[in-house]
Amino acid sequence: MSISNLVAESIWQEIEATHSVSDDQLSTLHFIFGKNFERATRIFDQAGVKRISGQPSGRSIFQVVGESRKKEEYLCFPEHYCSCYSFFYDVINRGEELCCKHQLAARLAASTRTCVDVKVSDEELALLLSKI
Repeated sequence: MSISNLVAESIWQEIEATHSVSDDQLSTLHFIFGKNFERATRIFDQAGVKRISGQPSGRSIFQVVGESRKKEEYLCFPEHYCSCYSFFYDVINRGEELCCKHQLAARLAASTRTCVDVKVSDEELALLLSKI
């Protein structure tokens, strides 16, 4: 794991512990993630993150709105995967980014406990996941 990832992970843990984020933490995350973090905060500020939880299992995935006019919604696991084009192109293929803006928005919303919680049946969650 890179130094940047270690520093970011430490900050995420601090945010998760307090469920709030300080200006210093925002500044450091912006330094690490750059423009993607700026875009993620816009999504976060507009309440663009939903946590979809299956019942009764409690398993969940995040649904994050995009910023384009189409307002697509992307499914993501904040630390591992996003269904957006940028994740595959910038993160996986080119390795230029640590993660995409949707992952960052989901992580920020989850850490501060401000995402919109949507409960569905486990069957509905499985159907949603099958579309990835």
